[in-house]
Amino acid sequence: MQLSERIKRVKGSSTVAFNTKAKELARTGVNVVAMTAGEPDFQPPEHVLEAARQGIESGLTKYTPGEGTVELREAVCAKFERENGLSYKPDQIIVSTGGKQVLYNAFMAILNPGDEVVLMAPYWVSYPAQVELAGGKTVTVATHPKDGFVPELDAIREAVTAKTKVIVLNSPSNPTGAVYPPGLVKDIVEMAAERDIWIFADDLYEHLVYEGEFTPAARYAQDKTLIIHGASKAYALTGWRIGYGAGPRDLIKAMNRLQSHSTSGANSLAQHAVTVALNEVEKTRAFIELTKKAYVERRDTLVVGLNKLGLTAPTPQGAFYVMADLTAIHKDETEAALVLLEKAHVGVVPGTDFDAPGQARFSYATSLENIEEALERIGALLDSNVS
Repeated sequence: MQLSERIKRVKGSSTVAFNTKAKELARTGVNVVAMTAGEPDFQPPEHVLEAARQGIESGLTKYTPGEGTVELREAVCAKFERENGLSYKPDQIIVSTGGKQVLYNAFMAILNPGDEVVLMAPYWVSYPAQVELAGGKTVTVATHPKDGFVPELDAIREAVTAKTKVIVLNSPSNPTGAVYPPGLVKDIVEMAAERDIWIFADDLYEHLVYEGEFTPAARYAQDKTLIIHGASKAYALTGWRIGYGAGPRDLIKAMNRLQSHSTSGANSLAQHAVTVALNEVEKTRAFIELTKKAYVERRDTLVVGLNKLGLTAPTPQGAFYVMADLTAIHKDETEAALVLLEKAHVGVVPGTDFDAPGQARFSYATSLENIEEALERIGALLDSNVS
């Protein structure tokens, strides 16, 4: 079969690949502690589940408008006003099949061949693939464990050229958990605005901040910022696949045109349930606070344990990931991850596709018991000098 040159160049997701490896090993009867997927292990809030049940009974099973239901887009507008002090109208909102599709729609809508997109490394694995599919090129700004993976403004300035079209900000970050200081976010956005560069603010982990504070980039240049958001992380609604974007009307309109020819509207029942999640504020906030308390305990246990084992890991301020140095196991991060999986039966994602050589991402969106078991197994592996 002759495939397109475009698709030949795109790598599959390493997160999916190593999660699949862990599941395949588990299917053979091996007890695997999988710390690969960025998926909360909590069930969604009961009031959201009940909304989905009611949606079925009410017959909300038909196609929705391609851009999303009016009710959900109004609820998203209310969320941004209430939580972020940002004013949007429903025609400035797009609802998509996950935040990933929002981002893909946006890159496809604005990038021309050769346009550059600045990413902070380590970065989420799908950013470069989406940019490449849209004809753009990525330019990376390295961040470092000693700085908590927070970038330097001067390094971002140096990465910007006349071809730069977008700077992607992801705070809290996947895969590092870094939360950017408010002053840095402001400086990056204002620098971008001066140069007529778009900010794509990937805010999926907004509600999972443990130290510091979440700073909405759109606060400083709303007319040049696209917010990428969704229900997956904070509400534990990963499989429901609801993402939403907020931005200038012309960009949202263009993204909607593309979506009308690809997926059309997102799942109708899930849209209804997410509308309830956004509107029943107190119930949803209580769920978020409950899960955040659990995540903090898990994070602290994992970070302390990894550092005691000699796998250096800075303390993340948000999200539910830890980046750790695996060179004590093997100098190559992919080989180190395979050793962990095959010999210790602990699944992690190597840093290769995050642009994080020598490191791996551990997801602590799993039980405290699993984290403690994983640390025991890694300790036993290191004690055995197996590599």
